[in-house]
Order: sequence, then structure tokens, then C-alpha cells
Amino acid sequence: MVKSTNVTNSIRALRFAHGEMTQADLAQRIGVTRQTIIAIEQGRYSPSLEMAFQISRAFAVPLDDVFQYPDTERQSP
Repeated sequence: MVKSTNVTNSIRALRFAHGEMTQADLAQRIGVTRQTIIAIEQGRYSPSLEMAFQISRAFAVPLDDVFQYPDTERQSP
């Protein structure tokens, strides 16, 4: 069984906001396979930092507009 990552992303929404870019189009732009994009979108794979930056640049948005990581630290009272 594949363990999901805590990192979430907005890749699917960004693809549609950018002219309905296909997974294959995005994969080609950043030099990976379509299967890699599918796995990232589904949260089954966390990209390397370099790949994350490449994805954010493909959409011309900041990294944190593409990827989110939950704040698991508790606030002090």
C-alpha cells in the first residue's frame, strides 16, 4: 500500500486555470512523465524541491500557491 503524503497541491486547478493544460503538457514542460504528474496531483508522491519550483514556474505563481503543507505545530497558550 502506498502511503499518502501530507503535502497537498493545487496542480489540477492551476492546469485548468491555465488554458486547460493537460497532465502531459505539464509533464513535458518540466521534463517528467505524465504518470509522475498524476501521482503528485493525487498526493501519492511528493516532488523534489527542484521539481516543485519547476511546476510553480510553469504556472508563473509562487510555490505556496501550488503546494500546501499543514501547520502541525501547536500554538502556545
